[in-house]
Amino acid sequence: MTRHFSAFFKLARVGLHLIHGLWVVNRHFPRWQDHQKAKRIQAWARSSLALLGIDLKVNGNPPGNGPLLLVANHVSWLDIVVLLASCPCRFVSKSEIGQWPVVGTLTRAAGTLFITRSSRRDALRVVHQMAEKLHADSGMVLAIFPEGTTSNGLQVLPFHANLFQAAISANAPVQTVAVRFEETASGRHSQAACYIDDDTFLGSLWRTLTAPQQRVVLSFGSAQHAGGRNRQDWAADAHAEVAGMLKA
Repeated sequence: MTRHFSAFFKLARVGLHLIHGLWVVNRHFPRWQDHQKAKRIQAWARSSLALLGIDLKVNGNPPGNGPLLLVANHVSWLDIVVLLASCPCRFVSKSEIGQWPVVGTLTRAAGTLFITRSSRRDALRVVHQMAEKLHADSGMVLAIFPEGTTSNGLQVLPFHANLFQAAISANAPVQTVAVRFEETASGRHSQAACYIDDDTFLGSLWRTLTAPQQRVVLSFGSAQHAGGRNRQDWAADAHAEVAGMLKA
């Protein structure tokens, strides 16, 4: 009963936090410069994790400035919030998220590029757009989840290689990051925040709120250029690096 009461209290605070985020986006973002937006987004993401009762631990060095393509495994809808809390970045995400109430507005405000995963033509459009941004904006960090879907966090699904072409075309480096959710007290892997199979957003959120204290661990690799690799080989190497960091 106490845990559920605490969960309802957290849920109310998260709801108010989302509403405040929408207010900031509508009221201030139209007149703010990019660096001001990035600073506020990072602060908002860190506050979101605190309200959800999730600690953040970072191993390695998050990217500072780009151009850079950040490559992560995908466990939960929370992954976007977690990465935003660790470093300023923009995401390439499935188009459905852009249609979600509240969340869609916030992700669009964060500069997310949306892709229709079932459309090869749209994938080519997004790769071209990514390459343009990595060329044009030397400070931009783009983040992708090349598994194309979420997993239970115990293993890394195969990486789709298409989006790696943007880094090759722009001669930009790739940096890997492994995302792991665990129980703070025991350090055991946690699936509370997972968003897989028949999970719903509300179900995943409620599990997160009612679970024991959670911690998300981000392990960053080093930034690397293609070095003559094609996108398939680069994706395979990035997959192996992320899987290795999860097991470390």
